[in-house]
Amino acid sequence: MKKRVTGLGGFFFKSKDPDKLKAWYGKHLGIPVDSYGWTFKWKDDIEGEGTTQWSPFKEDTSYFEPSEKQFMMNFRVEDLLELLKVLKEEGVTIIGKVEAYEYGKFGWIVDPEGNKIELWEPIDSAFL
Repeated sequence: MKKRVTGLGGFFFKSKDPDKLKAWYGKHLGIPVDSYGWTFKWKDDIEGEGTTQWSPFKEDTSYFEPSEKQFMMNFRVEDLLELLKVLKEEGVTIIGKVEAYEYGKFGWIVDPEGNKIELWEPIDSAFL
């Protein structure tokens, strides 16, 4: 089995006014926000180049369901389909079906405390 999680892919959280909050972070912290938030670009000696997404969502978003938490973590993974197979065998709750986009594949699980976790097998070249 390859590595499971290779890094933090994103931090998503609920906000009463995502646009106002993004503007605040842009003004006061210098974050160059766009309609999604901010895509941090980074480079390290092991993984090469990659990205981590920071995104406020509307307070009434259903994207975090079934979790009732105010946030959702996104973890970068190497082989999403294989990892989901192993996690299912280990008794982890899998939510929905894998979705694929030009920037990677996504799958979702729930931890024992009800936190929805998004697993992302990225195609970093789409961001760099």
